[in-house]
Order: sequence, then C-alpha cells, then structure tokens
Amino acid sequence: MEKYILKYFDAIRTIIAILIGIFISILVIYIISKSPGGSLRYFLLGPVLSKSRLGNVFETATPILFGGLAVSIPFQAAQFNIGQEGEIYLGAALGTAFALVFHMPAFLYAAMVLFFAGLIGAGWGYIPGILKAKWKVDELVSSLMLNYVAYFFGLYVINYHFRDKKAGFLVSYQLPKAAWLKQFIPGTRIHIGVILALVFAILVYYFLYHTKLGYEIRMVGFNRHFARYGGINVFKVIVLSQVIGGFIAGVGGMVEVMGIHHRFNWQMSPGYGWDGIVVAIIGHNHPILIIFAALFLAYLRVGGQVLNLMSDVPSEMVTVIESIIILLITAEAFLSQWKYRITVREAARKEELNESAS
Repeated sequence: MEKYILKYFDAIRTIIAILIGIFISILVIYIISKSPGGSLRYFLLGPVLSKSRLGNVFETATPILFGGLAVSIPFQAAQFNIGQEGEIYLGAALGTAFALVFHMPAFLYAAMVLFFAGLIGAGWGYIPGILKAKWKVDELVSSLMLNYVAYFFGLYVINYHFRDKKAGFLVSYQLPKAAWLKQFIPGTRIHIGVILALVFAILVYYFLYHTKLGYEIRMVGFNRHFARYGGINVFKVIVLSQVIGGFIAGVGGMVEVMGIHHRFNWQMSPGYGWDGIVVAIIGHNHPILIIFAALFLAYLRVGGQVLNLMSDVPSEMVTVIESIIILLITAEAFLSQWKYRITVREAARKEELNESAS
C-alpha cells in the first residue's frame, strides 16, 4: 500500500490540497452567508443544474486548457516563461486582422487563420527563448515585459485599423462566417474549439512522452548539465520549447475569438495565460492532468458566478480557493513529513525482506 502512496504521492498531495481548499470555502460560506445551505448548493451544484451552465464549464475550460498546455512545455524544460498571456492576446489580435484582410475558400479559412495565429504566438515565444539561450537573459523578466508590448501592440492594431465603428463599443469587425468555429450543441455555446483543445492535449502528451524532442525537453528540465553531457542540444531545446508553447497559446487565443465572440473584443488582457499557469501547476505539467485541472478551474469559475448571482456570497470566493490550492501544492513542506515517514518504513520493509531472503 505504502509503495503505491509513494508512487502517486504528487497526485494524492494535489487531491488533498484541493479538498482542503474546498473545505475552507465551505466553512467561509457558512460563516458569511445568511442562507449557507442554499449558497453551498449554488456553488457546488450550480454548474450542473442547467444545460447552458454546464456548457459554460466546457466553454470556459477551453482557453484555459490551451493556456495550460502552452505553459507546460517550457515548464517541462525548466523555463519559467510567463509570456503566454501576451502570446494569446497577440495571436488573437493579429489572427483577427489576418482573417479580415485575406479571403480564402471556406474549407481552408478557419485552419489558415488558426495556423497564422499560432505562428504569431510562436514568433513571440521565440524572443524570450533566444534571449535565454544566447544571452542568458532571465525568461521570467523578458516574457513578463513582452506581455505588455503584445497587449498594447494588439490593441493598436485592432482599434486603429480594424475597429468596427458602428458597433458602439471597441471591437473589431465581425469575422467572416467561414472563419467561425461551429457551435454544435443547441442551448450552449460549445464549439469545435472544445474538441480541438482536447486534440491538442493528446498531441502534446504524445509529443512530450513519445518523441525524441519531447524526451530532450524533459531531460533538460530534469538536469540541464546532465542533458548537455548526454549530447542534447540545450540551446535548441530552450528555444523550441518556447516556440512550441507560443504556437499553442496563439492558437488558443484565436479559438476563443472564432468560437465564442466571432470578433476581437478584448480591450483588457483576458487572463487565460495566468489561468494556464494555475492549471499547469495543479496538473504538474502533465497534458492529460491539465485537462482535468482546466475543467476543475472552469467548474469553480462557473460555480462562483452562480453563487454571486443567486446568493449573498461574492464570486471572489473562487480566487480564495485557487490561492489556497496553489499555495499548498507549491509548498515543499506540505505533507513532506508524511512522505518521509512512509519512505523510511518502506525502506525498512525492503531491508527486512532482503535479510529474510538471504
């Protein structure tokens, strides 16, 4: 039993952190709400009490999943790049411009727009990658600063060149219908992009765990000096991990525009890159686990919205839960003594077995 606990310790630790976060939120609801039973029902069951709200969970999870996948690849290479927010924003902004300027056959339109948005994200990810690999510039600082550049440049492109002045608010012209991602479940806004996000998660999993480059990325993340000694081109890995992550982020931003809004309407940064960091941490940078982490975070967000609308508890409760969970998962001391005791007992048990066998 204990060997299985050690094998899956990180997963067990994450589940315990999530349960503690939810327990604290329940406790707070009971303290501040005048009707805690009803508030708790809205929070925990609200997202599944109607078809449209359940659809909102999948819609909300889609860009978060793209953000998490985009983060996971450089994180696996031990590159703390937080530029996904800028890559998502700029990919969506310039992808919108591309869709409005160039017209193609319908069967190519959506694919080409998504590919172009991905290239924009990849190009933006290349900058901190090459700065890190060639000049040892801290990727945390460079990617953070580039987020602001991407935001203001994307805002300039849309507002000064592709703004729909008849709309009454600051948005781009509507995309041609051939560039829309079809919504296929009546009563919801679930669109093809939801399936595309799942496909990307599977592809990223295969890439990281079943290809040579994926192995090299993980080895560089595990120990850069060991990887270099083993013949891995660390320079290449650092740059490509940022580029591939940027490509996924760019596609994710454009998927949200094409599937939900059908025009660029982000006058503020949407936050999907930051959400991606959250789900990547919860999912331990594993693409399949990030799917569940994105759904979990989306469920909390929709539950928080229902809670805010139907009760006297503010939706900021969700932020509190997220913060507690992240703090517990990233805290090295959390459950470390439990792991240590199990490790000692398991080592003693193996020693006894070896002595009895001899």
